[in-house]
Amino acid sequence: MKLALFDLDHTLIPIDSDYSWGQFTVQLGWRDAESHTRANDAFYEQYKAGTLDIHEYIRFSVAPLAEHGADNADAAHRRFMDEIIRPAMQPQALELVRRHQAAGDQVVIVTATNEFVTRPIATAFGVPDLIAIDLERDAQGNPTGAIRGTPSFREGKVARVEQWLAERGLDWSRVEHSTFYSDSINDLPLLDKVHEPVATNPDARLHAIAAQRGWRILNLFA
Repeated sequence: MKLALFDLDHTLIPIDSDYSWGQFTVQLGWRDAESHTRANDAFYEQYKAGTLDIHEYIRFSVAPLAEHGADNADAAHRRFMDEIIRPAMQPQALELVRRHQAAGDQVVIVTATNEFVTRPIATAFGVPDLIAIDLERDAQGNPTGAIRGTPSFREGKVARVEQWLAERGLDWSRVEHSTFYSDSINDLPLLDKVHEPVATNPDARLHAIAAQRGWRILNLFA
């Protein structure tokens, strides 16, 4: 098997889908603009700095889903896809994914954003295999605010890819070649694990590490 792994936010799309979804819920009137934006901005800065408590963030980010119910949430996400995500999907990112698929690589999106936000985005990219943060849900199907299983965040991305492989009767030794595209210093554990790490639209700290280690640097949206 040849693996082509992709981070999502600021890698395949030039925006952060999780942050943008939060701002979209403000536009819907689901949250107070001032208090939400202040908290959302703080969490985003923590993410960029590598200090985010992912469990605290998920409790914050999924609260409106339970409050408004699955049907309303799904309808809102369809609008989110049409108004925010699809306009941000650029041809060169789609072509990169298609090129790996045409080469016979197994393409997987591996993201620290939750599966509610990212599943429709992965589908829009034509990628069935998504590793995202799984949400614990109550009997009515509403998120409880907890994470189910290992969060696909930092070292957890390595663990979740290994879990994905094990579910297919595989492990790293059976992977002939692996590539991982990411923009973020948070993804250093998985970048270190694969055969070919590609710093894609990298933040300043990842850019410095990539340059030092001789990794390929791809400015997909330049």
